[in-house]
Amino acid sequence: MVRQITTPLDDATIASLKAGDQVLLSGIVYTARDAAHKRLAALISEGKELPFDLNGQVIAYIGPTPAKPGDPIGSAGPTTSMRMDPYAVTLMERGLKGMIGKGARSQQVRDGMVQHRAVYFAAIGGAGALAAKKVTSAELVAYEDLGPEAIRKLHVDGLPLFVVNDIYGSDLYEDGVARYRKD
Repeated sequence: MVRQITTPLDDATIASLKAGDQVLLSGIVYTARDAAHKRLAALISEGKELPFDLNGQVIAYIGPTPAKPGDPIGSAGPTTSMRMDPYAVTLMERGLKGMIGKGARSQQVRDGMVQHRAVYFAAIGGAGALAAKKVTSAELVAYEDLGPEAIRKLHVDGLPLFVVNDIYGSDLYEDGVARYRKD
């Protein structure tokens, strides 16, 4: 069964999600990759205000390509999530509830998701053009100098994702390997 969920994410929604769930995500999603995460972490360490409120929000680890005329965004495929691991717990401590990317997360980040009640979603790698079709609008929020890695506010409608890590410590990747090895 595919679940339809909407941002901002609340604790009840987060608690209802389990590793392996298929979801269609709608609402606002922010984009940010390595350089933007480094700047967000610096602002936090300096006690300065962030360019957007993290409470209940989802960050997608994508750096979209330029939009074709008439489209809000170009291809929007995920990047490897572990590059954001040094910053993820700090952002969860400030209210971040969801992350979208590809690949496994560190144990520290997985523990942070349990402690701070957040989830990690996987987007389908190689399907950035399909994901872009689920974006209805895109707006630059911060760090225009980073080009495609600038922070953008996307409105998405039915973005297909899988829950990889939930607040119960489950991991879809590890569970899948364990099931495969049993057979």
